[in-house]
Amino acid sequence: MDRIFSGIQPSGEIHIGNYVGAIRNWARLLDQYECIYCVVDYHAITVDYEVELMQRRILETATILIACGLTPEKCIVFVQSHVPEHTELAWIFNCVTPIGELERMTQFKEKARQHRQNINMGLLDYPVLQAADILIYKAGYVPVGEDQVQHVELCREIARKFNARFGETFPEPQVILSTAPRILGTDGQAKMSKSMNNAIGLLDPPSIIWEKLRTAATCPHRERRYDPGHPEHCNIYTMHIAFSKPDQLEYVEKGCRTASIGCLECKEILSKNMSEELIPIQNRVKGFNEKPEYVMEVLTSGADRARGIARQVMEEVRTKIGVKFGGLETKS
Repeated sequence: MDRIFSGIQPSGEIHIGNYVGAIRNWARLLDQYECIYCVVDYHAITVDYEVELMQRRILETATILIACGLTPEKCIVFVQSHVPEHTELAWIFNCVTPIGELERMTQFKEKARQHRQNINMGLLDYPVLQAADILIYKAGYVPVGEDQVQHVELCREIARKFNARFGETFPEPQVILSTAPRILGTDGQAKMSKSMNNAIGLLDPPSIIWEKLRTAATCPHRERRYDPGHPEHCNIYTMHIAFSKPDQLEYVEKGCRTASIGCLECKEILSKNMSEELIPIQNRVKGFNEKPEYVMEVLTSGADRARGIARQVMEEVRTKIGVKFGGLETKS
């Protein structure tokens, strides 16, 4: 089977934007590909963070991945820092990556604006480590959102440059774009984010989900109950696309356009559907939290399986670049 790699940062609360745009899609790929999924903790330290919370967030993120169906029987799940070959390969890739390519990355420019007090080398070098994450497993496909396509293109370029200089080694991975709708925050304006207080958490109970939806922004063209709406401009309708059945979607769309239903009824239907999908995941998370040793075992086993692949690739890379000495390299 073709191999897939993707990762998620343990940078805070997992929300429905993360779930719809990435995690749910990852679970749907399990039967079609050999899947490797990673909690990319080293990526999360490129911006200011609370050190004392990092381990908890790593564990919480991994627990949610497993609860969403990314089980060790179906894929490899592990933590990035537990496989040091990622950073070793990233250093080697640094030596074939032009700085100009990194400086033109859109996400670097955005993050540099957001974190003016901490524009560090990690922010600039983030895509090189990302390329190492992917290529250390010679993954042929990377499921990402549109905001990460530029990084995967750079990964392909890095693979080409390495292969041209040292011999054919790495594939040029292809993007698998998520077909999920892009969900904005409850304000209907910005990307969903806990820091912006506009996120619906994956672990939010039904009462909290309803409260957040009840006050969420709707179609900006519908000011009164009896005004016809435009679902294509409504973020609530976008959430319906992600969580509601086709017949319900048709009912909501028609009702909105004809003003036969109000925004509150539209939100009630969405809240019910969203909770129905999320409650089983939340229950599994609760079960795993009661036996955290299981999640630790999954991550330990996942790291062992990942390192089995990564070590072989690094042996090949060290040989290709001319630093491998027979019997003299450090045993790990």
